[in-house]
Amino acid sequence: MNRKVAVFRAPFLGLRPEERATRAELRILDLLGRSGPATVGIRPEPQGNVILIDGVLALGLLEGDADKLNGETLAEATQKTVLALRQVITETKEARNRKQQLRALTRAGIATVGFLCAFALVWILSKRIFRRLAGWLGPGNEAARAGNIRVLSLHWFLTFARWFVRIAMWLALVPLTYEWVSFVLNQFPYTRPWGERVDDFLVDLVKSLGLGMLEGIPDLIVAITIFLLARVALGVLRPFFDQAERAERGTGLLDADTARPTRRIVKAAVWAFAVVMAYPYLPGSDSAAFKGVSVLIGLMISLGGSSVFGQGASGLILMYSRSIRVGEYVRISDQEGTVTELGTFTTKLRTGLGEELSLPNALVLGSITKNYSRAVQGPGYIVDTTVTIGYDAPWRQVEAMLIEAARRTPGVLAEPEPRVFKTALSDFYVEYRLVCQAIPTEPRPRAEVLHALHSNALDVFNEHGVQIMSPHYLGDPAAPKLVAQSNWYPAPARAPEKPDAA
Repeated sequence: MNRKVAVFRAPFLGLRPEERATRAELRILDLLGRSGPATVGIRPEPQGNVILIDGVLALGLLEGDADKLNGETLAEATQKTVLALRQVITETKEARNRKQQLRALTRAGIATVGFLCAFALVWILSKRIFRRLAGWLGPGNEAARAGNIRVLSLHWFLTFARWFVRIAMWLALVPLTYEWVSFVLNQFPYTRPWGERVDDFLVDLVKSLGLGMLEGIPDLIVAITIFLLARVALGVLRPFFDQAERAERGTGLLDADTARPTRRIVKAAVWAFAVVMAYPYLPGSDSAAFKGVSVLIGLMISLGGSSVFGQGASGLILMYSRSIRVGEYVRISDQEGTVTELGTFTTKLRTGLGEELSLPNALVLGSITKNYSRAVQGPGYIVDTTVTIGYDAPWRQVEAMLIEAARRTPGVLAEPEPRVFKTALSDFYVEYRLVCQAIPTEPRPRAEVLHALHSNALDVFNEHGVQIMSPHYLGDPAAPKLVAQSNWYPAPARAPEKPDAA
């Protein structure tokens, strides 16, 4: 009847345990097929115990058949075998009783009809609930807008509602199906062992979960305590970092620039230390699943973490070296603009053309950076431009015209005064560089200030009849390109005042 009666472990009279089991099963089936009360008895023998059915040998148990590993004795093995054999006899009689089988079929049929009705009811209710939720979410979704932009679409709401209803439906159907299968299997003698295994599986599962939760409560309390201590430590450090963020920019370890990244580093270090300390106390930390996830995370970090950590380290170096700061106008490689964000992995620049550039911190750290805002007096940034003029143009006049163009440009400061430097004496022309400090009354990109400065330079040079052109000669000029001393101070240049004679 699909049940285990006894386990043979020792050979007897040249028969292996497998052969003894086959012969015992055939004898039991033969004895159960006979008419009689099928009374089970025990007769001790020198070799072991003999189990009888209606006084006829059914099987014999030897001393070696007892489960010695679990401390079982021959008497205990014999008693278990007798109980199992009596149960087999009872279920055999039940299987041969037509009235009992009809009752079992009737109960199983009623249970099946009830299960199908309940299944259909849950299915219909889930459909109605979904339609009701769809009706509720439709009008509400019209309000989920920001201006003319829909924040959350109706499709997203309906998908969420559909999955919610499905999960709730299966949460109701799974235990219902489990109970129906167990009930039907327990109605028939041959399938009853399967039903008992289903019941035992559910009981063992609930018991193991319950015991596991109870056993894990002390360790879970320790883990929660570790995380609470980490949070308390961060709370103690919070006023210190808040005060540092409000401080002015300086050269110390913590100021308005470095307080925020330092806070993030300390927070990450404290939580990482808390996770490492609490990991052994987390429920299931010693399971194969937890270990597999840990190995997978470690592999992912080792494969893809080198570039990430390199970018992060470059970002920290930029922050703590204070080579650039938010709000400064810089030129990095061939890109220039205002620093809008100095992040852990990228630095963002806003150019004068309305573009926002995201530069990897490793690129920023490995490139030459020109900071136009650092060397100025007070707020603002440096504006410079270069022109090349032939040697026949008075250099004093060129300098004066460039300074006049700077004075006409909105946003260029009068103090400090604009200055002109002769940066090169080339073969055919002189290279002049105008350097001034600019800070617009209203925030304007550096490109706009340069545009205005170049426009004013063109106007001033045109007003005084000086062309901005770099001459190149293929032969000697007809006349030397010199400036007569009488023409050293043409407008707008001014000759220095002579001191009064004493």
